[in-house]
Amino acid sequence: MILTDEFKQETNTTKERLLSSNILFTKFFYKKRTGREFVIAQPISRISHQLIIWNALDEIENQVTSNLNVNTPGRSGKTEIVCNWIARMLAKYPDANFLYISATFNLATDATTIIRDIMRVPMYKYLFGVELSEDSQAKNKFRTSRGGSVEAIGAGGTITGKGSGIMGVDRYGGSIIIDDILEPDDALSDVIRPRINNWYFSSIYDRYNSSKPSRIYIGHRLHEDDLSGNLIKGGDWKSVVIPSLDDVTHTTFFPEKITTEELLKIKEMSPYTFAAKYQQDPVPPGSGLFRKQDFVLMDQEPEIIKTFITADTAETDKSINDATVFSFWGIYKIKNNYIETDLYGLHWIDCVELRVEPRMLIDEFMNFYASCMRYKTKPSVVAIEKKSTGVTLLSTLKEIQGLAVMDIDRNIASGSKNARFIRLQDFIAKRLVSLPSRSAHTQMCVEHMIKITANGAQAHDDIGDTCYDAIKIALIDELIIRKELRDNKTKDIVNKIVSTQLKQFDMRRKHLWSS
Repeated sequence: MILTDEFKQETNTTKERLLSSNILFTKFFYKKRTGREFVIAQPISRISHQLIIWNALDEIENQVTSNLNVNTPGRSGKTEIVCNWIARMLAKYPDANFLYISATFNLATDATTIIRDIMRVPMYKYLFGVELSEDSQAKNKFRTSRGGSVEAIGAGGTITGKGSGIMGVDRYGGSIIIDDILEPDDALSDVIRPRINNWYFSSIYDRYNSSKPSRIYIGHRLHEDDLSGNLIKGGDWKSVVIPSLDDVTHTTFFPEKITTEELLKIKEMSPYTFAAKYQQDPVPPGSGLFRKQDFVLMDQEPEIIKTFITADTAETDKSINDATVFSFWGIYKIKNNYIETDLYGLHWIDCVELRVEPRMLIDEFMNFYASCMRYKTKPSVVAIEKKSTGVTLLSTLKEIQGLAVMDIDRNIASGSKNARFIRLQDFIAKRLVSLPSRSAHTQMCVEHMIKITANGAQAHDDIGDTCYDAIKIALIDELIIRKELRDNKTKDIVNKIVSTQLKQFDMRRKHLWSS
């Protein structure tokens, strides 16, 4: 094929335009790679967050900024933005070296796969003359034929022998990219969060080959002591903060993906999550996680399907410590305007708070259990935290016929106490927990719950622990109602099969009559 001068000129013009513009490069190769148009945000009275991020990344390339922290909400397309930018940098500097770090190795590999797929588009090689090395094209690790490289790393993973940048050059030569290094639940763990922070400063911080290191953190905030927060405290990082909802105009940052109304609903239902993940301001609120109006007070009891007990036992009888608490719960189908929904609610039938010596626990529980057995729907399960006082009670209760005993084991996987209470916020804000309006325990339970804060400043949380356990096993894990759900599902399947067979029989009968 003979290329005309006009075609060569057009090709060179296209190349120059793509290399000079993040917008044009991303739109061009996103369409080539996916077959879809790349959506540029058009917020009202705000600058597109994509333009803000691209401009900040240009400062990294031009070495105006060495360390860049970008805090952006979820659903912003940040990974796509960064991956296209890296592919553009490799088109300009095919010997550049990048480390791409994310919360897990698989997430990091998902990102490096995007970069590799862009560079595999035939037009990329044609325009820029850059191709991948034949012997190194894995999703998580690949090299260019000019010595450049991209490698995926999961948080806490092995970093020995890996680095970014180029030794002995003054121009841009690559970056360490950190893209959401923490999972949301891990960010609330007082064990995992510090471990990731320490891993970065001990293993990642100096992983560069150049005398001018380049580091980029991009992700939403999750905790005031997350890695992004620690980087900002260091003082040598440029920080770009993009809130999802503008404080002045109350407009959304990305109207094409999430509306102002949706954001306001999230803010109403889960204010702590909204402040951190959506507004990039994870300062623990001084007010409680739960609001009094979110607990439904009922004059008439709902139609209870199952009942169970949750217990949190104290180690001592001293008033400065948490008390022993027994809570009695009922599960029911929620009705709206007398129409049954598919949602299950929890009715807090009874609760007692005791400060007694550990040797009295068994007698006190048996008294509470006896009162629960007088209820119209008998409790079939009791869940108790597995600790020293709880273990003794557990062993005794396992001797009771007809009562299933569930051990609750608090460990790193279950998260910190603060993380557990923050997880409850969505369930209680959706008004899935109700109490009898005139019972003696109602005010005690509600007043206790509204004192629980995101930073754990409350004096006691024993009642809250029994509430968390109830929601966890009944609404989150569905352990109490799983059998009924399976039975109902089976009935639906059987009814559907029978209905189909009846229709087929009716059609055959009509066909025989007509013939």
